Amino acid sequence: MSAIEVSGLKKSYGPREVLHGVGFRVEPGEVFALLGPNGAGKTTTVEILEGYRDRDEGTVQVLGTDPARGGSDFRARIGIVLQSSAVYPLLSVREILELFAGYYERARGVGEVIDLVGLGDKRETRVRTLSGGQLRRLDLALALIGDPELIFLDEPTTGFDPAARRQAWETIRDLRALGKSILLTTHYMEEAQTLADRLAILRDGRIVATGSPRELLSGATGVEIRYRRDGEEFVIATDEPTRVLNELTGQALAEGFELEGIEVRRRSLEDLYLELTREEAEVG
Repeated sequence: MSAIEVSGLKKSYGPREVLHGVGFRVEPGEVFALLGPNGAGKTTTVEILEGYRDRDEGTVQVLGTDPARGGSDFRARIGIVLQSSAVYPLLSVREILELFAGYYERARGVGEVIDLVGLGDKRETRVRTLSGGQLRRLDLALALIGDPELIFLDEPTTGFDPAARRQAWETIRDLRALGKSILLTTHYMEEAQTLADRLAILRDGRIVATGSPRELLSGATGVEIRYRRDGEEFVIATDEPTRVLNELTGQALAEGFELEGIEVRRRSLEDLYLELTREEAEVG
């Protein structure tokens, strides 16, 4: 059984249809990234999956349950990390996690969760004194305290510095190693390419690409060759980088000039994402 299975999902707000028959699945123990620009329908899709928003059409199964009808047992099986949240500012990290642990029959150990999210040295620190990055880690801890089977991570590393973001990636990898299923939304393409087993790209309420990062980029044989000559920058797109480099270096040697700052770069997930979503960005 899939952790998430969506078919023909539609949603409108008044006359505006924001989801046009969306369909995808998330397998158990998989990190699945849902990508798209603002307004593409990501938040609406995730809120329907969490059971916080009704759909107009389509079928949705989350852990074998229709989230629109899911009760307390269903909610105990999912964990949610929102883009931002409000927690009790006067409690310590330990106290707030102990409070939330009391809501679940089979909560994880508070100390274990604190260590997992990297807040071991902040366990007795008041929430109001935590930095932005530390608050995001606390948000993740609150989502994990109930030991959920499926975790929704909504832009979990927004506001993180590079070191904190890498640490968060390790935590997400640890969760996958524990067998957790994870639905991730992010605007960081490097994050999606690094963490996601598979992904889907939304544009204007429709999925325009789905698959693993490797599959989506498997046909991307083209590369860019960048260099400077006499202060002018040149960019060459080619499917034959060896031949083009040979011609460029041969010309440079024959004419006695340097190829300054020469760089060969393969197509990335970010390049693919920008190509697939550019039409919406131009229209919007």
